Amino acid sequence: MNQKNSLSLDICFQDLNNPIELFRNWMEDAKKSEPNDPNALALATADKKGIPSVRMVLLKNFSEKGFVFYTNFNSPKSLNLKENPNASLCIHWKSLQRQIIITGSISKVTDEKADKYYNSRSYESKIGSWASAQSSFLKSRKDLLMAIKKYKNKYPDQNNVPRPKYWSGWILLPKEIEFWLHVDNRIHERLIYLSKKDGKWEKNLLYP
Repeated sequence: MNQKNSLSLDICFQDLNNPIELFRNWMEDAKKSEPNDPNALALATADKKGIPSVRMVLLKNFSEKGFVFYTNFNSPKSLNLKENPNASLCIHWKSLQRQIIITGSISKVTDEKADKYYNSRSYESKIGSWASAQSSFLKSRKDLLMAIKKYKNKYPDQNNVPRPKYWSGWILLPKEIEFWLHVDNRIHERLIYLSKKDGKWEKNLLYP
């Protein structure tokens, strides 16, 4: 019989008042069991007309201040976020049969943080950020390869590739964080944390 916490949920939910701590613990579990990219998550956005779109991104950092990912600021997702700075993240770990949904408001990371992360990337990734007009129509792969060659010639020093002004990061400040665990017969276990004005979190169970 599975162990339970104080709310009669599986012990994997633990008994924590801070969802960031629980997220960190679940992420550590996922790193041990997921074969590829345990930090991959679906980012849902909507434009000013409310038309939604979703895509996969990689979570690069998280803390009490929010959840961070990086991208081209001319991309559709960034254009959506500039018009409507609200978003939702969904991360699903098939190996653990767990899921987390994070909803909140979005803002840009500081240039200092963007520079720090950009400088940690590989040379090829840095060149790619210059060469790719992300999500724009591409006539031929040859055009992309030519652009890569162009920027490699422009920035031959692998330790000195500047960050494009249009490439940076977004940080999502969570208002809600829901933790989900698969249970047979679709009687799933769900726990949601709601952000309160005093900075604390309120916990509630959800029906499956």
